[in-house]
Amino acid sequence: MTQKLSPTARRAKKARDLAAANTRPREIKRNENQKKDRKDGTVGDGKDQHHTKNGRIIKATVRANRGFYGKGTKNE
Repeated sequence: MTQKLSPTARRAKKARDLAAANTRPREIKRNENQKKDRKDGTVGDGKDQHHTKNGRIIKATVRANRGFYGKGTKNE
């Protein structure tokens, strides 16, 4: 479900989201996730790789991973 944003707010959000996605820590995590998916042969299985607080990487449904397991995304 998309957010109902004005065109100005939509452009600002897109810029913020892109800046967050391109930070060095986020790039490293994304790279690790992609490597693990390729190694395990699980690319396109409908699940995400999730970095836990202790550093492990686990499989999680897209729904659970995007919602940070019910805690919301601001605490991530």
